Amino acid sequence: MIDIYSAEEFLDSLSKAGDRLVIVDFYGTWCASCRALFPKLCMLAEEHPEILFLKVNFDENKSLCKSLNVKVLPFFQFYRGANGLVDSFSCSLAKLQKLKDAISTHNPESLVNDIDDGSPNFSEITASPKRPSGSSSV
Repeated sequence: MIDIYSAEEFLDSLSKAGDRLVIVDFYGTWCASCRALFPKLCMLAEEHPEILFLKVNFDENKSLCKSLNVKVLPFFQFYRGANGLVDSFSCSLAKLQKLKDAISTHNPESLVNDIDDGSPNFSEITASPKRPSGSSSV
């Protein structure tokens, strides 16, 4: 994960990322949800070296956060090359699956590994196997 200290660094990181998926974590050191989510985010970054993870401290980059419409923490933005901003949302440890789902959506070439956050994982259940033609499901 790369710490971002200015708008210039932010823009430079996005331009150097090329077509890679970039996930930006906006956080505050005083934010309990940010601190709780951070270890899980580090695990996701380790599992997905193809994704560039950036961290932006809200208090140290208020003008950047304001210009990007960041109003709640923790807040995530997903960027990809020429497509620019492809997703943004607030997320907490209790809603970690939302972050995993967004990674799966915007980075389909990789599978999000399970991180034990205490919540059930429904991603395996929702994928139904192909049935032979002529058979019906009940």
